[in-house]
Amino acid sequence: MRRRTVVLAAAGATTVLAAMAALVAPAAAATPSFDFTRPDVVATGAEVPWGLTFLPDGSALTAERMSARILRLRPGAAPGTVATVPGVVPGGEGGLLGLAASPTYAQDNYLYAYLTAAADNRIVRFRLSSPQTVEPVLTGLAKASIHNGGRIAFGPDGMLYAGVGDAGNTANAQNQQSLNGKILRMRPDGSVPADNPFAGSRVYSLGHRNVQGLAWDAQGRLFAIEFGQNTWDEVNLIVAGGNYGWPTVEGTGTDPRFRNPIVQWSTAEASPSGAAIVGDTLYVAALRGTRLWQVPLDGNGGAGTPTAQLTGSYGRLRTVEAGPDGWLWVTTSNRDGRGTPAATDDRVIRFPRTGVSPSPSSASPSSASPSPSSPSPSPSGSAACAVRYEVNQWNTGFTASVTVTNAGPAIASWTLAWTFPGNQQIGNAWNATYTQSGPAVTVRNASWNGAVPTNGTVTFGFQATHSGTNAAPSDFRLNGVACMAS
Repeated sequence: MRRRTVVLAAAGATTVLAAMAALVAPAAAATPSFDFTRPDVVATGAEVPWGLTFLPDGSALTAERMSARILRLRPGAAPGTVATVPGVVPGGEGGLLGLAASPTYAQDNYLYAYLTAAADNRIVRFRLSSPQTVEPVLTGLAKASIHNGGRIAFGPDGMLYAGVGDAGNTANAQNQQSLNGKILRMRPDGSVPADNPFAGSRVYSLGHRNVQGLAWDAQGRLFAIEFGQNTWDEVNLIVAGGNYGWPTVEGTGTDPRFRNPIVQWSTAEASPSGAAIVGDTLYVAALRGTRLWQVPLDGNGGAGTPTAQLTGSYGRLRTVEAGPDGWLWVTTSNRDGRGTPAATDDRVIRFPRTGVSPSPSSASPSSASPSPSSPSPSPSGSAACAVRYEVNQWNTGFTASVTVTNAGPAIASWTLAWTFPGNQQIGNAWNATYTQSGPAVTVRNASWNGAVPTNGTVTFGFQATHSGTNAAPSDFRLNGVACMAS
């Protein structure tokens, strides 16, 4: 997978040139950093929030392990229960675990969940409009009071990946016929992709003890987070068909049959669960370690020296995800029987990028309205802008993240238009609506992110296909005013 970033800016006033300079400066080109001194608590009183995913409208969903409820989260608003998943039988480390929105949610409205049922662990899918109608995707995964795994995520190839624990039976991990102690790869309907490493099998990699974190970098490489037993927790670069050694080896070993981790910690420092990659940094949520690990990735599949954030600040951390709002979201796990809950636990917290406005004390970046002293916004008209266009590409498909900075007067709604230089065709978008006629594309704000103050930003994304070259657009126009390439 290739990642390409194109930075554009509107011609005009000095403020526009300053905005453009800020975008192209070396500091901006590096991985975004997050300000961990400015937490925004999105939800309190949750019961072991485990899975976390985002919908095209920008809202978040989290799965409560013990109650089997799915909560909808919006900054500045009280969480609301949108579904209770039937058939969940919580116990030990089992319950309602991983949660993932379909990559084509705008068309199919599917949510996927990894859960513990009466006789097994399984992956199911359903729609929020009818959550009682649950369709099994994969059943028959061995369950236990420990080592259920549970993380699911869609990869950049559109396939569904699942981290499945060894269910307390270490022999499962090296048994290729068992789906436990593995990372699995399947089509969204649960069937086996033809290009999986073992013919007719969902097994993508083996020799795992308890994988609970999955994340991809901009080049499409998969990294997985794994609980060790008594000595070493791991970050592994996953390759198709790779064997990661459990139970023969824990941590780094010398047996050439097995792949070594790129990072290892003592179990007291980590007990890692969730994982997210932003730019060239891997974030790892640690339970026993009560911290968020920040791991620099070197671009070649390796890692530099990790540093710790939030040590002891929020107790046990279960999940970390990069939100479509540009913030880093974290869930706590202090009510799981192994933590010491605070009065407000469990919590879902997000952290802004360094230097980003508004402050986290505001109701919501998407719902904030101008104060009486703010300039009167106009729904249309001139607006200087800067645009950041980032592409993740594979074969004939790609996703793009587009961030627009409004360097002009505040606006109440926006339209961004451009013309693709090649044969690109958008299939779906999130945080915005779109129309496309030939190469001409028009994107409009969603109902909740139309207001953009001076120097404010808004981000949306889309998934598309292409044939031939996939050159970036160069003629962005915000509310009819052309943005010119730098």
